[in-house]
Amino acid sequence: MPEKSNFDRIIIGIDPGTNVMGYGLLGINGKKPALIALGVIKLSKFDDHYMRLHRIFERVLGLCEQYLPDEMAIEAPFFGKNVQSMLKLGRAQGVAMAAALHRDIPIHEYAPLKIKMSITGNGSASKEQVAEMLRRILNIPADRMPEFLDATDALAAALCHYYESSKPIMQKGCSSWKEFIAKNPGKVKM
Repeated sequence: MPEKSNFDRIIIGIDPGTNVMGYGLLGINGKKPALIALGVIKLSKFDDHYMRLHRIFERVLGLCEQYLPDEMAIEAPFFGKNVQSMLKLGRAQGVAMAAALHRDIPIHEYAPLKIKMSITGNGSASKEQVAEMLRRILNIPADRMPEFLDATDALAAALCHYYESSKPIMQKGCSSWKEFIAKNPGKVKM
């Protein structure tokens, strides 16, 4: 495992789930992102929903303690028709967030459409397309790609956050010449 000192910053990505939760860790050196780890937390062996939530908290906290991420990027739940499923997914997301907050890790939430768009350029890309683009962008050998696409979805959230947080900050322009002259005295000769 790469050490924390090898990277300027580390981002943990989480794809919340109540049966399978994906995670991916991205190390950043300058402007170069690199894969640290990715995998899934399998929860289907727990019959009790509350035990699943407990396991999510333990594992996400453990990942935070092991890899010392600077930030968390988490996929926002998409709105489905099944209210009970949405409630359970929201709880899983909240517990993962609580584990990060327990370690004072800032959280950034991204909609699935935003994540897909930032990785593939297509907001309706399939999970397989996202995984393949991640493999190419991060030079991940095909044999290191995970079986579960929840892991690559989590890594995509982390990479999306890297892209979003690396954008230059645009300053608000002036709405008129009069405002421009007032803000830039001495730069405009009359």
